[in-house]
Amino acid sequence: MLIQIFMIREVSVLREIDYMAEESKTDKNTMEKFIVQNEFFILKCASSVARNYVSKSDDEWPVALLAFTEAVKNYSMEKGSFFNFAELVIRRRLIDFIRSQSRYSSEIPVSPSLFNFDTDNDEDETNIKIEVSEKVSHVTDNSLKLEIELANEIFSSYGFSFFDLVDCSPKAKKTKKACAKAVVYMMDNPILVSNMKVKKLLPMKIIENNVNIPRKILDRHRKYIIAAVEIISGDFPYLADYIRFIREEF
Repeated sequence: MLIQIFMIREVSVLREIDYMAEESKTDKNTMEKFIVQNEFFILKCASSVARNYVSKSDDEWPVALLAFTEAVKNYSMEKGSFFNFAELVIRRRLIDFIRSQSRYSSEIPVSPSLFNFDTDNDEDETNIKIEVSEKVSHVTDNSLKLEIELANEIFSSYGFSFFDLVDCSPKAKKTKKACAKAVVYMMDNPILVSNMKVKKLLPMKIIENNVNIPRKILDRHRKYIIAAVEIISGDFPYLADYIRFIREEF
């Protein structure tokens, strides 16, 4: 109960920015002030997608600025954190822009085995890596490659990389089902997802108590669960296909 009260109080503080976004929708002056106040956030999002420092003199700036304005106009409190929503909109618009400019390389150095496979031996795992490598190399518009780049950027803020998932993804069906239940529980509780993205921590104690999943499984597959939550709650249609078995739990 104390944990829940603390979380509610913390989220109420975090949501002050959400009310400001709502107010900016109908007031031009407030919108202008809101944009100036969040220029660093906009540039940070743009830099994250572009994978290099973006300033106001770069082509990405007006795209990100328009995307931020679009996010304000389309935001509602029911959509959760404004910053999470705005980051998603900015990312989508910049991805479209980057694709049109063909700035991303068509090569990716490593192709991991991901998420949705059962392996019993090294030969199977090798075959999976070949399969994923082929899928990555044949996406003509680089959409999957771009998603991997963006996902890796997000995962790095949690202290792991996209390619760490090869080792921490569950293999046994029972373990996969337990991890899927943990992900579903998170998705059913947006406050927990918002908290996770702010604190960069998986609320393992809360999941353990409410979903009855052994702490050992949560510890071992923490990165996988975080990655799945980020992918499902984000704009990653290609990567989401690799964890389609989780959708069966919804």
